Amino acid sequence: MDDKQLRKKRDQELIELLNELRVALPGVQVLFAFLLIAPFNARWERVGDDQRAAYMMALLATVLGTVLLIAPSAYHRLRWREKNKERMLRISNRLANAGIGCVAVAMTASVYLVAAEVMSGPWDALATAATGVCFALGWYVLPLSTPYDRWDDDFDDDELHALGSHGRGPSLSD
Repeated sequence: MDDKQLRKKRDQELIELLNELRVALPGVQVLFAFLLIAPFNARWERVGDDQRAAYMMALLATVLGTVLLIAPSAYHRLRWREKNKERMLRISNRLANAGIGCVAVAMTASVYLVAAEVMSGPWDALATAATGVCFALGWYVLPLSTPYDRWDDDFDDDELHALGSHGRGPSLSD
């Protein structure tokens, strides 16, 4: 793969990432809107300390998730002519993954907030735990446990570096 093909491939990957984020953001925004109005409900006074803690966890995780999921678009907009798309892709991917994790925490805490209001006994904790397990399995375990066939496995790190990449290491400084 020559330099031009590699640049085209990275541009395509960046477009795919930004499109994926466009799909995720409306759901996060709806959750944020729900969380913003919840304390103004007349029944809020009856909410216990554990539900208030879950509420704050959900609210803050939603805010952080929103920031992290929008950050790749802002990064792209501010550095759209940058030649080193590999760095932009790596950073944007890490931001998006962290944002997805925050959304999972926010939604799990939100389930607890609702479940504690409508269920009694251990069912609220069970519903919350089941939600967390579903996120862990669906969003992390399944994708990371299946075989991974990378398009750039045909190159060694020296070749990728020569083509403008800095390898596949986990550093944010790439």
